[in-house]
Amino acid sequence: MRDSLFFLVRVLSHLYLLLFLMRFIMQWIRADFYNPLAQFIVKATNPVIMPVRRVLPATASVDLPTLVVLIVIEVLVTWLLLNIASAPVMLSEFAVYVLLRLVSLTLSLYTWTILVYVILSWISPGGGYHPLTMILAELNEPVLKPIRRVLPMMSGFDLSPMLAVILIQAVSLALPLPSLLR
Repeated sequence: MRDSLFFLVRVLSHLYLLLFLMRFIMQWIRADFYNPLAQFIVKATNPVIMPVRRVLPATASVDLPTLVVLIVIEVLVTWLLLNIASAPVMLSEFAVYVLLRLVSLTLSLYTWTILVYVILSWISPGGGYHPLTMILAELNEPVLKPIRRVLPMMSGFDLSPMLAVILIQAVSLALPLPSLLR
């Protein structure tokens, strides 16, 4: 029973946190918020963000209310997961776990968005407009562009997504996060 509860809390919270993380990153990279996926993310996160936005204004470059909500929810989820698992931790260790879980969440987001971006490029190689493809391009190009400078296309193949995913996974594996919290 405890394992099932732990699994449900971890997966559902991970999905919910991804919405806030995507909103934060989209604001940071100035993504098109008229995109249907962006509109879904905004509408799904607005009930929590709007009350915080009344207290903490967003700046031009950083969406502080979203960042604060993301951190607060991560703190609550990490605390809940540790309590469900009956894993005692010190306060300093707890703060590090929260930070590492946010880094891990970001790396996970980029791994999956890059993979979906590549698969969609195979399905629609002409680069036709699709809202999902456009938002994935806006999210992933800041990661892929520096790699393309080092690793140019070879015989028409763009290997930058593969190298990006390999590097992201290497960093993810290097995170000193207990498997319990991954």
